[in-house]
Order: sequence, then structure tokens, then C-alpha cells
Amino acid sequence: MTIYPVSPNTVLANALSHAEDVLSPRILDTHPERIVLVVGTQINGAPHIGTSLVQTLTFATAARLRQKFGVPTNVVFAALDNAPHTVVTDGASGHRYQRAYVHALGEQAIVEQVDQMYRPLFDALSHRLKVPYEVDTYTQQQAAEHFRRTWLRVLPRMDAARWYLAPSSGVAHVRVPCPVPDCGWAEKYAERTRVYPDGPEHATVTAVCLHHGAYEVTITPTDGGYLDLATLYRNLVKELALTGSHGTMHVMVKGTDWMPGSQLVDGALQAVGLSRGQLPARLFCPQIVTDTGAKLSKSLIREGRATLPAGAAPWMLDTREWPGSFTEYVDRLLDMVEVVLSDPRHFFRSYSAGELARMMTEPIARSVPAP
Repeated sequence: MTIYPVSPNTVLANALSHAEDVLSPRILDTHPERIVLVVGTQINGAPHIGTSLVQTLTFATAARLRQKFGVPTNVVFAALDNAPHTVVTDGASGHRYQRAYVHALGEQAIVEQVDQMYRPLFDALSHRLKVPYEVDTYTQQQAAEHFRRTWLRVLPRMDAARWYLAPSSGVAHVRVPCPVPDCGWAEKYAERTRVYPDGPEHATVTAVCLHHGAYEVTITPTDGGYLDLATLYRNLVKELALTGSHGTMHVMVKGTDWMPGSQLVDGALQAVGLSRGQLPARLFCPQIVTDTGAKLSKSLIREGRATLPAGAAPWMLDTREWPGSFTEYVDRLLDMVEVVLSDPRHFFRSYSAGELARMMTEPIARSVPAP
């Protein structure tokens, strides 16, 4: 339980009675048989408080939508195991190369990492809120026939979409790592990667490996190399693949820092042929910021480029360091999320790391309502 924050009014908050009402137009327009909330995160270490907050809000919003609209809801956790694990510079070419977590650690290690660091919270939230969930790694996603067919189908239309996906260069990065066993290196910015579409069932990708030189890979709907798409490109294909799901409405749940990028993804989706009404529904959750207004970044702090902000605590960067029990951590998260969802003013805003720490640790004081 926690103390209510004092939150300013906004145009959006003033138009809503509840935060989840922002999804009402899409739900009432499509009359879905079920609603799936999709929330993802990079599998690059222990989760921080911002990750836990968004995930908890996802489950809580799913429960509220189920109660409000009377349709089944569930959560899909997109575990992005293609996050960079190691990045090096090739001395000969000057190009940057990366090896993703899944290629550095292996698929079994990724499964174990998800089981250890994420499933305990998901299991607890699912049990408390009666919302089922499933885990979908990016490795599984890119190997699925529907995802790969969608990518192949987009290739002939990339001229229309590429400037949305890469506004500075017009080159949307696709990395197909070296297929030599136990290698997995790929040019980070895909400078020498070329994609040659060959009809709806095939595409040929050529690239240059850090260790093994030039190589060629054929991509088909059911076989071929690992499709490691740059962030906006990945979201284009993933969200395009979700359109047309009969009876299912997908809601993309992200932190507010994703809002500008989602405008570009929506532009790309429309460029390849979707209408405005076909775009996926989105829900942007509160962002945790430092006293400078920047997003709380564990990587910057870990690299020594930023310091832990005033009022924050080490457990906010690694939630395993929460000083109490895991059960207490879940209790505090759910109590805080109940407050955040109690008024749209509390939801559509950012929170400083210090304010969030206060909300997670101070005793309950519910006698002060939201303004």
C-alpha cells in the first residue's frame, strides 16, 4: 500500500474516467472475443523497477478490461533474447559487430533466465489477478512460419516503409547472423548486408562475418537464417503479423519512452497497406525518470555515465535486491499499481525514481484522494 501522489491534470486524463478507457473506442468498434495484451522487454540481465511496473500494470489492466467488457483477457510476454550481448569493432573494416544473447548463451540458457528472473513475478500476478499469460521469445517468434511469411510479404513494399523505419538513412537494418555453428556474429548496422527478394517464398541475404568472411543465406517461410530485425523493423513485422487475428484484439503495452517510436511504426504500417483502423491498439505506461528528467537507465549507471538518483535505491536497478520478501515485493507492486490506475491523472504521467521509491516503501494513507 502507498500514499497517493499529487498528479496534474492533462487533456487526455480529463477526457477519461479510468485509464483503461483509452482503449474503449477500439474495443467497442471491433467487439473482440478476447483481448491479448503484449508486453516485451530485452532479456539482458535482471529486471529493474520500470520493467516490473509496466509488467504489473499490464496484468492489472487486463483484469480491469475483463471486468469492464466481459471478455477473456490474457498477457503475452515477448522476451527479446536478440538483445546485444557483446559488441566489438572489426579492426580491418571499422564496422561494429554484435552477438545476441541467444547466440552467446544458447536457447536453453535464455529459457532458464526467463524462468529465474521473470516467471516468478508473472506467476504471482497471474495467480493474484486470474489473468493467464504465455512467454514468447523473439527466437521463437522469428522462426514461426507466419512471422517469416509476413517479412517476405513486406519486402516488395519496403521502399514505401523504409524511411519510417530508418528516418536518417532510409536503410532498415536486417541482421542475419553468420550460420557457421557456434558463431552468430552479425554486423550491427548491416552495412554490407543485402536482401534480394525472390518471390513470395524466398529471399537471399548476403553479408560479411567478423570471423568467416562473406556468406549467403536463403530465407523461406519454414527455414533459413535467424531474422534479427532492428527495433522499429521488428515491431512493423510483429504487429503486421498480428493484424487480422479473427476475434482477437491485440494491445501493445509499452513504456512512455516508446511513444515517439510508435508513431514511426504506425507510419510504416500504413505505408505497407494498413488503414488507420487496422493499426494495433497501444497503451503507454508511466516512465521512471531521474531528477534530470531522463529515463532511469541501469545501463548508464552500470557504465558509470550516470549516478543513482537521489531518493532511489539499488533494488530499483536489480529487483532481486528488494530488502524484503518476494511476496512483500509483489504486494507493494500491486498496491502501487492500484493507486496508479485509480485516476487517469496518476497513469498518464512520469514518476521520478525517488517518488516511486516512496510509493513502494511508505505506509498506506488512503485518506487523501486524487484531486
